[in-house]
Amino acid sequence: MNHRIVDLHVHSTESDGTFSPTELVTEAKRTGLSAFALTDHDTCSGVSKAMPCATSAGIELIPGIELSTDYHGKEVHIVGLYIDIENEQLLKKTAEYRKCRSERNALMVEALQKEGLSITMEELVAENPDCVITRANIARFLYEHGQIKSVREAFDRYIGDHCKCYVGRLKVASTDAVRLIKEAGGTAILAHPLLYGLSNTNLQKMIDELKPAGLDGLEAIYSTYTTGEEQQMKRLARENGLLISGGSDFHGSNKPDIALGRGRGHLYIPYSVLRYIKYLIFLLIAVSNISLVYPSNHIFLYS
Repeated sequence: MNHRIVDLHVHSTESDGTFSPTELVTEAKRTGLSAFALTDHDTCSGVSKAMPCATSAGIELIPGIELSTDYHGKEVHIVGLYIDIENEQLLKKTAEYRKCRSERNALMVEALQKEGLSITMEELVAENPDCVITRANIARFLYEHGQIKSVREAFDRYIGDHCKCYVGRLKVASTDAVRLIKEAGGTAILAHPLLYGLSNTNLQKMIDELKPAGLDGLEAIYSTYTTGEEQQMKRLARENGLLISGGSDFHGSNKPDIALGRGRGHLYIPYSVLRYIKYLIFLLIAVSNISLVYPSNHIFLYS
């Protein structure tokens, strides 16, 4: 029991991962995970596809999402756990976000064409059907068609922030994203806080702004963190009365150095992390008498 591990930040082919939702369940079983959260970008569509397989495999699947947001001009990601995947407002807003992504993708493809690269939106969509296409999908397309030497090269030369083919897009404000997750019955987690390059003072300012909107926790355990950084984030969470969450940010071969549940080899997220999150939700339900909606075959409390 003490060795049960979880992964609360995972992507599938419904956005920019390379494992399908059901393949993720198989991989979770193979690697010995007790639970994982499917947190695709701007969509929860993979949850219902993975749930039957997860139930059969005895894997606890947490319905989740990851929203790309704007915090005073900086892109910040908010993960939602235990999302009601049928929430009308969530479905409406994420459809709007995906439309913005699609428009931005078309502009980047046009810019890449002007640089002499062979890529069209039609080809890109055909190779990534029914998923949220991100820059990772564009990079992989260029790599698999032999136009660049690595996926990393696409970001370094063309579509990385501030590169010649990069196009920004309209993003939801971070506070609004937190509120949307809460409205959908979810637990709002600030993803990989140390990746934003903020000073300790400015990171604290961000937390101070997000907490009144409903921020519940920090992703204090993450694939790229050193032991010291992990301890720093855990301490920051405790000082602010926030939950500790953790995830690998697994994308399959789009992030080949990141393994599901193991990150770069030293990642360890004990089941107790998830248990505390579920306990908070239980307390909120008990206090407010709110009936949250989750898939009926999901093992929720006391697992």
